[in-house]
Amino acid sequence: MARDVFVSYSVPDRDCAFEIVARLEARGLSAWIAPRDISPAAEWAEEIIDAIAAARLMVLVFSSYSNASPQVRREVERAVHKEVPILPFRIEDILPSKSLEYFLSSQHWLDGFAPPREAQYERLSTHVVARLHADVGTAHAAPLASGATGTVFNLQQLQGVERRLAHHIGPLAQHLVKRAALHAQDLEQLIHQLGAEIDSEEARRDFISACRALPRSGA
Repeated sequence: MARDVFVSYSVPDRDCAFEIVARLEARGLSAWIAPRDISPAAEWAEEIIDAIAAARLMVLVFSSYSNASPQVRREVERAVHKEVPILPFRIEDILPSKSLEYFLSSQHWLDGFAPPREAQYERLSTHVVARLHADVGTAHAAPLASGATGTVFNLQQLQGVERRLAHHIGPLAQHLVKRAALHAQDLEQLIHQLGAEIDSEEARRDFISACRALPRSGA
């Protein structure tokens, strides 16, 4: 059965993985996680392969355990092969092994290093919802974007901001720019709202500085 999200994890991180599933399902999303969703007497490998292929997104609980797990590596490889987007959620401050780096180097990472992780789980679920409900291509449907506040942003401004945000967080930038433009009072407020989506303080400063340098009539 198709699910919104496949959650990949290593057994020592089980509690964290199931807490993520609970958060996602509380948001109305459907999640697949082993062993809960493996049918009785079913072939585990076959069920996992089918579940990955049917998912719209993979959330990877990334730790030293999953980093060294052949099972997790196979799940990630299968997701890449099936063109299922991967959202890694790091619960340890480590870099991926060479066997995973090839598949994860271009992914946007979310961090949740130190428990309790309630705020990080909330942010993760917000990103997942945004990613799954993003309307691809609609951000540039009109030459002007008008927010609920009455603010009108030039399309070239939004494109310039989106390109700079995408450099830090990937394809999710399109949806976030579109959403923020509905509420921002002006370009400066828009830039700061979007900067909050970037985890690294240094990268956030670089993003804000680059956006401020955009021509006010276009990018």
